Amino acid sequence: MPGVVADSVVNLCGAIGLAVAAATLHRRDPRGPLTARLVALLAVVAALFLLRGIAWWTDSATLDRISLIPAALIPLGAVIVTEGLLRRHVHRRLKVAAVVGGLVLALAGALGPVELENHHTMVLSAFQLAGFAVCAVLLLRRDRPSLLAWENRAIDRVAFGALIVIPFIITDFRVLAPDMPVRLGALGALLAVTAILIAGASAEAQRQGVWLTLLRISGAALLGAAAAALSPDVDAAQLTRFCAVAIAGVLTIGLMGDALRAVLEAREPGVLDSIGASTAITRDELIAELTRQPVFESARRCREPALAGYDPPVLRDFLASRRVLRRADAPWGRAATDPAVERMVALMDARHATHVIVLSHQPVDLIVLAVSVIAADPATETALALVGRLLLQAPEASADHAHM
Repeated sequence: MPGVVADSVVNLCGAIGLAVAAATLHRRDPRGPLTARLVALLAVVAALFLLRGIAWWTDSATLDRISLIPAALIPLGAVIVTEGLLRRHVHRRLKVAAVVGGLVLALAGALGPVELENHHTMVLSAFQLAGFAVCAVLLLRRDRPSLLAWENRAIDRVAFGALIVIPFIITDFRVLAPDMPVRLGALGALLAVTAILIAGASAEAQRQGVWLTLLRISGAALLGAAAAALSPDVDAAQLTRFCAVAIAGVLTIGLMGDALRAVLEAREPGVLDSIGASTAITRDELIAELTRQPVFESARRCREPALAGYDPPVLRDFLASRRVLRRADAPWGRAATDPAVERMVALMDARHATHVIVLSHQPVDLIVLAVSVIAADPATETALALVGRLLLQAPEASADHAHM
């Protein structure tokens, strides 16, 4: 049936996405006090989605019942993560309730009589929802002054994510949502872990992550709707299934792609990493080190004598307040007929340059380089600005050193 296939695919995507998120968190901070708690919770939830996806796909009642074990342990995992976020123990009764309730429901689900399945589902759903709600309340009502600013921001996002997940969890229980065409608990979990990974980045990276996630979701929804339109008998339920499967798949692929890109970037040091690990001291040594990087391989230093044809006295005032010039920004806030602008444009055209890093305006001392359009992105622009500052602070070679 289409509903069973959609449920299975969404859960399998959730299992893969959560496993990737757990690996990403472990790679970021393998020995962090909160990492083990988050990874353990994600592993339990991923096991639940994996067992469910396989059970529903293969129509295995045994695997379906086994999947109730990790489902019952999720509230306990949420309590453990909450303790790690707050850096203190929750009330002992709450922890006992999570442990005892989880064990009882796990055993009852796996070994209890089939006749009580509906009753067990009702109790399990209430137990899960109550666990998430209580954890969210504990996080929102925390002692903010006792935590660091970044911890408070991260907790706010996690608490908001926990509240957002609750409606998705409800759809996983047919007793509570009998008319839902597809179960969305795994989709909610994918959204939650995506938000957690975004929350761990810088402010600018968070904004970029949010926009990228919104783009992925909207694009996947449109793709699902387009795929549904190809089906001969399309109704609202079928449209919902197609969109849910597409969004879950795109979010999972996005998590996998982000994780792989992070691993590859870590293995290949960037420009700033190479400079940080370099033994270069003088300005010329740093420039030579830079030219080994693909982005800076065209970089050439132009001192004032080599720029005699471009009237260095005319350029001095123009360069005094600038550190990096982009050819795309010409005429840099001045008239295109300004003599300094004309000479700078001529210099960049003659050297086929896209950027000029100003080391000094008196005497004129420049780094001229061409950045490929493929490599021209915000990260490269930031690297250029930082490299310019590093070169400004680097000493020139001494006379003795220069004659060695």
